[in-house]
This record gives sequence, C-alpha cells and structure tokens, in this order.
Amino acid sequence: MSVNAEFSAFLHDQLEPFGPVTIRSMFGGAGLFHDGVMFGLIAYDTLYFKTGDANRADYEDAGMGPFTYEGKSKPVAMSYHQVPADLLEDPDSLSEWARRAFDIALTSKKAKKPKSPRSRKRSKTT
Repeated sequence: MSVNAEFSAFLHDQLEPFGPVTIRSMFGGAGLFHDGVMFGLIAYDTLYFKTGDANRADYEDAGMGPFTYEGKSKPVAMSYHQVPADLLEDPDSLSEWARRAFDIALTSKKAKKPKSPRSRKRSKTT
C-alpha cells in the first residue's frame, strides 16, 4: 500500500482549520499527527480518524467501518474509523471531527500505563 502524495497534500490543506498537521509515512500508509499525537491514518487513499466511546457512534451512524488488517489468523479491527467522504470537501466539519479524534487519541495516550523494564540490573555486593 502506498500513499498518494496528492491525496495527502489535499488532506493537509483541508485540515488547516484544525491546526498544524504532520503526515508521516508508516507501515505502507501514513499517520496524521497533531502536537506529536497520532489521531488519524491514511491507508489505500482512505482517511481514518481515531475513535473511542465518545465518537464511535458518529462513524457507525454514517455507515463507516473500522480500519482492519489481516492478522495471523483473522482480520483485526483497529480503533480508527473511515471518515465519511462528504466531510473531505468541508474543511470546517472535517476539522471538527479531527479535533474529536485528537481528543480521543490524547485521552488514550494518557490512559496507557508506562511500560515496565523487562530486565533490571542487579547491583553486585561484595
């Protein structure tokens, strides 16, 4: 999967009312970042925003499904949903949905517990 440069540039322009967005290539697609937090992704020229309990129903009500990929034994759905196509042409509405996705991503990031070290050095005593 590759990311269409024109589509990325279009999304970057459309998200201008939301604020500074960085689009970075990753895993064959691209991640959308604001203030260092990933709130969206682009895969197969489709935009997905981060979802959680506070905004998932908006996507489901619009008939939009989650981003999925083929896992080892079955498809895996991620907490990103496809953005309705009509929003892509409305920068203000798109930016509002981006803001909600960012808030979900920020909350999700804060809720994650820090990873514990896998191994700890033991001090030698003599």
